[in-house]
Amino acid sequence: MTEVKYPKTMAQLNQLIADLSQLQTNIQQIHWYMRGPEFFKLHPKMDDFNDTLADQLDEVAERLIALGGSPYATTHEFIDHTGLPDERVTWQQYELPDYMHRLDDQFKYLAGQYQLGMDAADEERDFPTQDMLNGFKSEIDKNIWMVSAFLGKGPLD
Repeated sequence: MTEVKYPKTMAQLNQLIADLSQLQTNIQQIHWYMRGPEFFKLHPKMDDFNDTLADQLDEVAERLIALGGSPYATTHEFIDHTGLPDERVTWQQYELPDYMHRLDDQFKYLAGQYQLGMDAADEERDFPTQDMLNGFKSEIDKNIWMVSAFLGKGPLD
């Protein structure tokens, strides 16, 4: 049996796979159900967010495989392991500001998960993974800043 060299890092990478997959679904809900005067600006922005997350998801999964791990690959695994809500949404359930508050909270959660991954990779001296996650966290921090600005608050509020 081969010894797992980076167990904490690999576990966190799988956590990120579950969370990135769920966040893409949650953003797609916003994309489909948003309405209001900001629709034409924010509708395509949700596509941009999802494109970024899809790229990150692919790199995280490929890094996990490169380390000898097995990425979660079913919707059941994603739902069972994510820390993000898996909520059925209806057309009139939320107004656009409500969706954006939810998105802000979920981006902040993801930033925290990236930090946990960077910490695990640092502890296990897996610097390539740490570097990759640092770049992804920087992108998410920028998204937090933009969504927070839309909500009229600072990124750390």
